[in-house]
Amino acid sequence: MVVEIVCVGTELLLGNIVNTNAAFLAEQCAALGLSCYYQSVVGDNEERLSKTLNYALERSDVVILCGGLGPTPDDLTKETAAKVCGLALVEDAHTRAMIEAYFEKSQWKVIPDNNWKQAMVPEGAIVIENHNGTAPGIIIEKNGKSVILLPGPPNELIPMFKKDIAGYLNRLQPEIICSKMVKLAGIGESQVADEIDDLIQKQTNPTIATYAKTGEVHLRVTAKVKNEEEAKKLIKPVVKELRERFGNYIYSVKEEETLEEAVVKLLGKYDLSLTTAESCTGGMLAGRLVNVPGVSEVFKQGFITYSDKAKRKLLDVNKATLKKYGAVSEETVKEMAKGGVFATDSDVCVAITGIAGPDGGSEEKPVGTVYIGCYIKDRIMVEKYLFKGNRAKIREYSVVRALDLLRRSILEHYEDNK
Repeated sequence: MVVEIVCVGTELLLGNIVNTNAAFLAEQCAALGLSCYYQSVVGDNEERLSKTLNYALERSDVVILCGGLGPTPDDLTKETAAKVCGLALVEDAHTRAMIEAYFEKSQWKVIPDNNWKQAMVPEGAIVIENHNGTAPGIIIEKNGKSVILLPGPPNELIPMFKKDIAGYLNRLQPEIICSKMVKLAGIGESQVADEIDDLIQKQTNPTIATYAKTGEVHLRVTAKVKNEEEAKKLIKPVVKELRERFGNYIYSVKEEETLEEAVVKLLGKYDLSLTTAESCTGGMLAGRLVNVPGVSEVFKQGFITYSDKAKRKLLDVNKATLKKYGAVSEETVKEMAKGGVFATDSDVCVAITGIAGPDGGSEEKPVGTVYIGCYIKDRIMVEKYLFKGNRAKIREYSVVRALDLLRRSILEHYEDNK
């Protein structure tokens, strides 16, 4: 089945907003086993949107439009789709009640008249509840084709797609698509590709697809089958083989689990308390960790020691160490990690120091030089990296590598020594 993605909004064409919806929808459709041959971006113009939708319906079985469902006059997606499909707009009582309830719970008690526009839907369409906003999702089925309208804000589109649209698309196919995600950290995409080249060459069903993330590689094992039980039988041996090949590089086989969640789970498993000590990342590592619900059970404190003075005062880094080796050095990161543990009486401390750029580098220590240290149970592990990219990328990679070093340090201390 062929699906086409059309993102609506003049702000997308002007570059005012990055089109993350297209990437999300494309990835989700691929995971469902749908073929996506075309993507379009069109502005808030009825004539051009109408032409784009007609072209899409000629060559695709399903057209997903996102954006343009708001209450303002330039939100034209629903009205245009209804015209193209020859449908009148009628008020949906449930959506009207949902809009009333939404405003009742918000700080704005008076509902602007233009919001009632969002309660109008194409006659006969399937209406999808929006639990995070006021614009409902809409599915129009016409002449064997489906037109799916989704709200533009990602915090509305993503949960709606996962809760309702993914299941709808799966039901349109004679076979079901089942997937298992295998997530790796601390290993490069090219190395992963080399390790599974033989599996890729002979794959039929299930298939393995690789996705490179910042500092991570994700492998999606997908089976196209008649039922979920059959899918599990096909996927299980492939995942087992991947586990044997990659070992502790794998941090999760759960679709939604993040690296920081896996780390927090490990800390909790062994009843370990954690402190972070950051220089060039300026709190980004602590920020990733506190995204995880329940992290307060394991996370004691986060230090941001950007200056040498802060490193000395808060982490007891020796002045002579800083003078002899510099703030960006193996010696300094060791003292930062050790100092973090003793300053907070925690079990583990992970520390980061580096040169994020664009200035500050030298021939000996170019921009991108980063040292990461992890102190656990009187043992310190240190890794040196030379990251490429701009300041933001260097800092982002540093955080991922720090999380992975923390994860591997725990595994090596507690699980590899069993």
